Amino acid sequence: MKNCTIGAILLPVFCVFTNAQSLKSPDGKFEMNFQLKQGVPYYNLTYNKTPVIEDSRLGLRLFNNNTVQFAPEIRKPEDVQYDLSDRFTITAEKRDAKKETWQPVLGEKKNYINHYNELAITLNQASTDRHIIIRFRLFDDGLGFRYEFPQQKNLNYFIIKEEDTEFDFPTDMKAWWIVADYDSQEYPSQTTKISEIPARWSYGVDKHSSQTLVKDAVQSPLMLKKEGKDPLYMNIAEAAVLNYPASNLEVDIKNFKFKTHLTPDKNGAKGYIQTSSVTPWRTVIVSPKAEVVLDSKMLFNLNEPTRYKDTSYIHPTKYMGVWWEMIIGKSQWAYGEPKTNVHIDGTDFTKLIPNGKHGANNIKVKEYIDFAAENGFNGLLVEGWNIGWEDWIGHSKEFVFDFTTPYPDFDIEKLNEYAHSKGIKLIMHHETSGSATNYERWADKAFQLMNQYGYDAVKTGYVGDIIPRSEHHFSQWMINHFYRIAEKANEYKIMVNSHESVRPGGESRTYPNWVSAESARGTEHEAFLGNNPDHQTILPFTRWMGGSMDYTPGIFQTRLDYYFPGDKRFVKTTLAKQLALYVVMYMPVQMAADLPENYRKHMDAFQFIKDVAADWDDTKILSAEPGDYIITARKAKGTENWFVGGITDENKRSYTVDFSFLDKDRTYEATFYEDGKDADYISNPQSYRIYKKLINSKSKINFNMARSGGFAVSVKPVK
Repeated sequence: MKNCTIGAILLPVFCVFTNAQSLKSPDGKFEMNFQLKQGVPYYNLTYNKTPVIEDSRLGLRLFNNNTVQFAPEIRKPEDVQYDLSDRFTITAEKRDAKKETWQPVLGEKKNYINHYNELAITLNQASTDRHIIIRFRLFDDGLGFRYEFPQQKNLNYFIIKEEDTEFDFPTDMKAWWIVADYDSQEYPSQTTKISEIPARWSYGVDKHSSQTLVKDAVQSPLMLKKEGKDPLYMNIAEAAVLNYPASNLEVDIKNFKFKTHLTPDKNGAKGYIQTSSVTPWRTVIVSPKAEVVLDSKMLFNLNEPTRYKDTSYIHPTKYMGVWWEMIIGKSQWAYGEPKTNVHIDGTDFTKLIPNGKHGANNIKVKEYIDFAAENGFNGLLVEGWNIGWEDWIGHSKEFVFDFTTPYPDFDIEKLNEYAHSKGIKLIMHHETSGSATNYERWADKAFQLMNQYGYDAVKTGYVGDIIPRSEHHFSQWMINHFYRIAEKANEYKIMVNSHESVRPGGESRTYPNWVSAESARGTEHEAFLGNNPDHQTILPFTRWMGGSMDYTPGIFQTRLDYYFPGDKRFVKTTLAKQLALYVVMYMPVQMAADLPENYRKHMDAFQFIKDVAADWDDTKILSAEPGDYIITARKAKGTENWFVGGITDENKRSYTVDFSFLDKDRTYEATFYEDGKDADYISNPQSYRIYKKLINSKSKINFNMARSGGFAVSVKPVK
């Protein structure tokens, strides 16, 4: 609020700003209050007048702008004067509102609605003659806010020591989380109270090829639930992470408080800023219904529209891959013997002794092409096609791949010609082994090769420690690297599906050719240490909040002792749940990950994978509870076809689908895929039942899901 007095003669306007401002959501249910307490900025948030976030501090700590020293720097007392966290006065406020409808290039719905009220508060720090802006946007599903740094005389360049944004909750809550790390997001999900996170934290840690843990902290998106008579679901995340490091969340278990913890480089700096500049948006999504949180598109709305002039080359992709057989150990990426010392620019790979298990060979790739073409797929990923895999990992080797030279048994020209003759495009694989500098050096030649042979999509990978060696996977330099690759790929009309990259925060609105990412614990971990049965019921509430994931489902042969007698590894789902994942998990780049031989044994079930869409006009979250179950219905892009998927955790569960979302004047033929009566993810995972039935909008069908089971439904109008 502000009070203004008008002079009697010249009519100048003098405005005195109070230390408290408020903002309401368009529907009036949310209210955000901002205030200064002795010059320190705080905000809080209420929903229907119930406190959601109590007074929480805002601000940033900076390094001394004139005496930056590159080492783990010891904070000097005089550095405090450079912080942007206190000694503020409010000098201006600006309000705005917006309601728009926009169309994602690929998305869960044809139209996304962006509706918010906005308050931008200018804070002046008189002691340093600097000012910043904190911009708040309040939607009908929660709050987004960010810091903005206008260019000015005393704020041109600075280095961030830490961002101290807080989320102070009124009470202990149930939390779904993974451990914090600067280099990996592929950890098993944990479920505890906020107050129990430190006690449980070590149980959420396992070994990764690159790993820098942040003790007792967690990653975002973080899913929370206030339990009791009036439950409330909340999600903390970040959006539009550009030219800034990704963040983790420190935990204060006594006060049920979280605080941002930015990813540093290995010198300890967390952001090199040149004004004018902005931070990512900090987001809090809130609803009494879990389904509303899961359906939120706030993170996408907080990103800018794309500047790409041409997006016509971006399309959904259903693909298979020469991949799972390497993951389980049946084949290898390398052509020669693993651990052989090879030089990309010196070794004659035609003279290596073949190991006999190289997966990306001409004969096998043609077999995959044939099966993919016979069953209506449009892409085939081939990993291990290029030289260098013999000593690719664990050596901090910068020139590890050239992304252009195939192994002797992979004829890139003839295999692409063969694939194109069958209506298939090969999907390129660019594993970098973490050597981002090398990838940037070779990117143009690598993408030119793709254009030459008709590839339009690449899967990138960043397994291992990052080069430059001063960086982490999620530090500022690497964030910028991921976008440089996306922009470079756009120059060549190439789509990117990144693995071991930063989790998305809705940036696909701006970079629509970055169509998918891994950035979480996917199916491959079923062949490593495994995924718990509740894993897939948590990921959509956490990892998926800001964008699609290449989860690589579709494993029909779930027990690996089928290949290796005595092997105790197994995929912890039923076959029917694998089908349901194609609907529950949004994947515009959608893989059928198993081996062709396993699909041939279950062609009736495989039909659902063949039929299911990968891009959508509408999505309805029918019912959901994080960690327990999710039931989702989606309408295929440009058709009247619907698909429904339901999954459960380690508990059996029944659910009745109400098909009232269908058009009222039509009859549909529905094909049902569900767990068999004796199905169980451990003892009988391949037990399933398939049947057809005519239904309409009045139909209600009950499904019984086995432990870690599910169901899938294909619904098509009767002509």
